[in-house]
Amino acid sequence: MYEFRLYLYISGETTNSAAGAWSVKSLLNEAFRGRYSLEVINVLDHPQRAENDNILATPTLIKAAPPPERRVVGDLSDKEKVAAALGLTTDKEKQETPRHPESSQ
Repeated sequence: MYEFRLYLYISGETTNSAAGAWSVKSLLNEAFRGRYSLEVINVLDHPQRAENDNILATPTLIKAAPPPERRVVGDLSDKEKVAAALGLTTDKEKQETPRHPESSQ
């Protein structure tokens, strides 16, 4: 079972859709090294599913698991903003946790 489960809703096979999918996949590959599943759903092919999931605009990225569910709608090109909006802590961030210097007295 994957630690993270995400869904990316796109509309058609456009350049913007491809760029958004590439950016999300790149973020997930760099940060979570195979501990995720990502399903890309074309709303033109699956309109009922988009309606059931309340997709109002594309692209929409949904982090379904672990809870809480979070969504990012629109520009997905800034990986750091996308990760922050989804509440994701990457492996890199865990390794770079700042140390607080001892206060001198």
